[in-house]
Amino acid sequence: MLQVRTGSNQTWDIDYRPTGSTLVNGEPFVWDLVSLGNGRYHLLHEGRSYSAEVISADYTAKTFVLKLNGQLIELQAKDRFDLLLDKLGMSNAAASKVNELKAPMPGLIVAIRVEAGQAVQKGDPLLVLEAMKMENILKAPTDGVVSTIKVGLRDNVNKGQVLIQFS
Repeated sequence: MLQVRTGSNQTWDIDYRPTGSTLVNGEPFVWDLVSLGNGRYHLLHEGRSYSAEVISADYTAKTFVLKLNGQLIELQAKDRFDLLLDKLGMSNAAASKVNELKAPMPGLIVAIRVEAGQAVQKGDPLLVLEAMKMENILKAPTDGVVSTIKVGLRDNVNKGQVLIQFS
């Protein structure tokens, strides 16, 4: 189960089943998706054609910006664990214990937007990681102070590598 919310607070509950079928808000959703490369896709749904492009993806914060038929759409995704934490009233509990930012995927550091000693708030952009020709803005998972930046500009990083430590 995945819940997706747009910037305009429209919400969809998405359930992808092992059989390959997808339910959106409990209803079958039949679609055909073809990757065109470089984060671009062609989508067919109910006889209509859509052009989709992933503009940015922040896998840590689970936020995405897509361009669908030329219109920008900001999305926030919550998996079943996020939804459970929300239900239990603990949605901020996990974020408050984060003391480092790790690379969500292998890639190249193309921008560093903070420096050691700088105070940051949850959601502030920290680094830009280029992966598969897409720029991914890595944001602060919680409020804190940057204690150490473990990477430099143009460094190649591996998935799970510590990029920034917080105090």
